[in-house]
Amino acid sequence: MNDLSHPTFTVLIAEDEDMMRERLITQLKQCHPQAQIVAIAENGNDAWDLWLEHEPDVVFLDIQMPGLSGLAVAERIRARSHIVFVTAYDQHALQAFEHAALDYLLKPVTLERLEQTIKRLIERIQNTSKSASQTAENSVSKSHAEALNSIANANQTSEKKTKPKWLRASVGKQIRLIHLNDILFLQSDTKYTRVVTKDGEAYIRTALKDLIEMLDPEIFWQIHRGTVVNAHAIESAERIDSERLEVILKNCAERLTVSRSFGYLFRESN
Repeated sequence: MNDLSHPTFTVLIAEDEDMMRERLITQLKQCHPQAQIVAIAENGNDAWDLWLEHEPDVVFLDIQMPGLSGLAVAERIRARSHIVFVTAYDQHALQAFEHAALDYLLKPVTLERLEQTIKRLIERIQNTSKSASQTAENSVSKSHAEALNSIANANQTSEKKTKPKWLRASVGKQIRLIHLNDILFLQSDTKYTRVVTKDGEAYIRTALKDLIEMLDPEIFWQIHRGTVVNAHAIESAERIDSERLEVILKNCAERLTVSRSFGYLFRESN
């Protein structure tokens, strides 16, 4: 039986600075040997991929990283993991999301400060049941997103990008222009991304994780680590068992698997 005062939990650390990353790993092992570091990322894109793979209990996120920022990764994780930001920002900038994240750590992280974070985490684990977490997910996610947006605006860390309306894709020797509205889903395929429309399929060299940044998340839903679907193309979602769902599409015989991480997209709203 686990000691509730020293619970075991899984951890993902995302930090692009080598010295800071190694320092945090060492300090975490000192503060709480029961913590299981299941993944370490050096940039935001890898952090998101590793979160999908491991679904850790706690994520230590540097805010400024190559690829996705820590804020963008946190927005994708929502309330499904406890978030601890590791940042060089000052206290004033951090106030906006202080209550949304579990905690924040200012660089350089001290052992004493990390111990406070671990104590807060243990209290959260002890006081939060699974059912309470599910009930509170929507409200927590909303405040989390609002706080993250405040920080992003205050510090101007996110750049505004024009969303494309077309994708250029190879079909044999031809280059096709595919309008985003015509796409049913996109799927990772080794070094390429498979683009499926009602009229067939094509391939582009851009990786799916890079394409996601160009697409409107209100329309294009990531339902699996390697699959993004056009919400307008969804006919229904069918439950396969207690944890798995499959998406049934309009004008397409293929069924798409929904990973457990994205089941919330199809949950009935109260």
